[in-house]
Amino acid sequence: MKSTRRVIMTAILAGAAAASWNLPAVAAPIQLNLADVLPETNFMVQNAKRFADEVAKQTNGDVVINIRPGGALGFKGPEQLRAVRDGMVPMADILLSQQIGDDSFFGIEGVPFLVNSPTDLRALHKFVRPEFDKLVASKYNQKILYMVPSPGQYLFLKTKTDKIDGLKNIKIRGADKMTVDIVSSIGMSGVLIPFGELIPALASGRVDGVATSATTGVDAKFWEFMKYVYSTNHTWSTNMVNINLDSWKKIPPQHQKTIEAIAAKLEPEFWEVSRNADGESLKKLTANGMEVVNVTPDMFKDMRKMAAPLLDDYLKRAPDAAPHIKNYLSATGRN
Repeated sequence: MKSTRRVIMTAILAGAAAASWNLPAVAAPIQLNLADVLPETNFMVQNAKRFADEVAKQTNGDVVINIRPGGALGFKGPEQLRAVRDGMVPMADILLSQQIGDDSFFGIEGVPFLVNSPTDLRALHKFVRPEFDKLVASKYNQKILYMVPSPGQYLFLKTKTDKIDGLKNIKIRGADKMTVDIVSSIGMSGVLIPFGELIPALASGRVDGVATSATTGVDAKFWEFMKYVYSTNHTWSTNMVNINLDSWKKIPPQHQKTIEAIAAKLEPEFWEVSRNADGESLKKLTANGMEVVNVTPDMFKDMRKMAAPLLDDYLKRAPDAAPHIKNYLSATGRN
């Protein structure tokens, strides 16, 4: 009897094994790292996490985007575009204005005082977003999934003044060359420093001020180093979340469509997050002892006049931007 049972059990197990050999293999999820130089608390990183959550949910876990904030993958801001191009990382959150060393066209938003608000920026993007899409695909082997603007720009300083001369020779950090050129044009001493090196630069006295957004001010706890916040909106810039085209092509077409739809749905919401983050960050800065300085009309007039030649300088480097700026100014009634 025992022998008969052994024969039957052996046959059952053998049949089960044979059946399993004929089952199709379960595909492993597509894993994509997304490099970000910003700290985890920054709203741009939180946007990316929400995007990743939606992608995982709507692809049933077939596509998993792993957010790597705080420069964890070793890439600095100006290196992100090339890192995606060369396949060193499949995705990245890239600050557009930091890529002008690769192509000057990326600096179009940074022309001083060209863009004064998110509404202006949307108007500009109607003309330049298609050009960004073509540029990153043709020259940098990647695809823009969504774009989100940084909030309004400020000057964070230790000193208070209502005259342009009061800014003279103050050592101030900019995140990109356009910003450094702008602050230098109005008499300050601009220094280009990546975010990862900003706190040591402030602590050591290498710089005495920073030109950046209020959200960065909160991330870096500027109240520990400076007292005054000047609302200038001297420049603007946008982050783009890109994916390497070789990595994109490995994603099944049905999931590509899903990811594009998620990006299109979330992008307007992310713009609103940016707008709200600006206000909330200003509240945190003032709650920690910083003072918002109202820039006088005369001081603004002087800033604009002194920075105006930078438009011509920019167009010499990026002549293809000229018609887009002209169309934008016409559309906004500023021609």
